[in-house]
Amino acid sequence: MMPAARESLLDAAYTALARRSWSTVRMVDVAAAAGVSRQTLYNEFGSKEGLARALVRREADGYLVGVDRALGAHADARDRLTATAEWTTSAARENALVRAMLTGCWSERLPSPTLSAVPSSSAVPAQRRADGPLPSPGDFVAVVRDRAVAALAGPGAARPDTADLARSCELVVRLALSCVAAPPGEGGVGELVRSALTPAHRALLS
Repeated sequence: MMPAARESLLDAAYTALARRSWSTVRMVDVAAAAGVSRQTLYNEFGSKEGLARALVRREADGYLVGVDRALGAHADARDRLTATAEWTTSAARENALVRAMLTGCWSERLPSPTLSAVPSSSAVPAQRRADGPLPSPGDFVAVVRDRAVAALAGPGAARPDTADLARSCELVVRLALSCVAAPPGEGGVGELVRSALTPAHRALLS
């Protein structure tokens, strides 16, 4: 199947999930909305569970693309971390799957694919990847922290303060995740990040 058709099926599944609980989403309706046969849908994803895993994987990838975009959006390191925190909270607010992945709290209306890998006999490379292990909330913390360190430290980042930089980045990521669970008040996550970065953090990031 062409990648565009796979994306159309995932778009149809995402739209269906926005309207009803996953348990009531029917494969035949997803296929019809994407303009393909139900057999084509099963050939691509294998099962409804396979479709769920692929959908969750796509939303995880989309969140991380946004992280990279936020980390590259500014010249100042503090602004990059602030943008990353703001993206994290906005993505979680607007996308129930991202929120569930970042917090580990899967509501009854969402699919609940297991985090561990499942045996995959799919001939579709993208589905074999989707059938692999899904990131846990702790995995996301580590991935975003490491991407932030790489973006801020620059090439050849063997600086002696890399460990301190990693701690500062992890602080920001965890602060953002706390704001996903308990939305901040006036000023939002950006103000919290700026106030949490102590003079020592700011010196490290400058």
